[in-house]
Amino acid sequence: MSTGRAGPLMLLAVLPAIGVGCSSSPDAAETATETRSFEEDVESRAQRPEDTEVWEPVPAVVTPGQAGAPPSDAIVLFDGSDLSGWSTEDGRDAGWHVEGGAMTVVPGAGNIRTRRGFGDVQLHIEWRTPAEVSGEGQGRGNSGVYFMERYELQVLDSYDNRTYSNGQAGAIYKQHIPLVNASRAPGEWQSYDVVFAAPRFAADGALLSPAYMTVFHNGVLIQNHVALRGPTEYIGEPPYEAHADRVPLLLQDHGNPVSYRNIWARELPRAP
Repeated sequence: MSTGRAGPLMLLAVLPAIGVGCSSSPDAAETATETRSFEEDVESRAQRPEDTEVWEPVPAVVTPGQAGAPPSDAIVLFDGSDLSGWSTEDGRDAGWHVEGGAMTVVPGAGNIRTRRGFGDVQLHIEWRTPAEVSGEGQGRGNSGVYFMERYELQVLDSYDNRTYSNGQAGAIYKQHIPLVNASRAPGEWQSYDVVFAAPRFAADGALLSPAYMTVFHNGVLIQNHVALRGPTEYIGEPPYEAHADRVPLLLQDHGNPVSYRNIWARELPRAP
């Protein structure tokens, strides 16, 4: 019948119309593109480079020291001339020996401490164990740098001298083992560069934040912002006890003639 032949032809006629109906309108596509461009332009104008620029406060200018000399804002604690900035723990004049720009432990003279207190601080200190090796382990070139008179960074001749790892040079004594042993030979000058953050206590004496220490030994990182468990203890675990915000630095007389020179500190802003 004619109807059967006409069916396919009618379908072919209808298909273009269906195709046109399914395709998106060019005007609609252009409108969407224009909308996206406008939104991107608005977003770009809303996020200007200067919106993330901070101009205040202006950092203070500090002139770096040359060849190990202190920077311009440092407090010089020992310049090699005298011990006027130091005393014994009971306030008497320090009895260590000063010669050749260095001070040396006089065994039995006792620990010495700075006459001023420090909280958060950057410390540079150079030290030397005796060139003539005597003793072994903890009995060889032993001393210590104490922050706030209670948190010890160990000084020891650890050049080919085995002892317990948390008691060797660069250890936070009995707490943190240094990452590496960067010791020089006996009789050679060595250096510590330390950033110390004091602990924080609440008004009732409760610990809010522990002390932290970062240490470079002869320019090598050996303690990376480690948290101290408390003050230095020879036996047992170290419990924190509330103390003043600013306390002197202390150098230890451990019975060995260890020498120190070029000691300076930079007071750091006390963070909350």
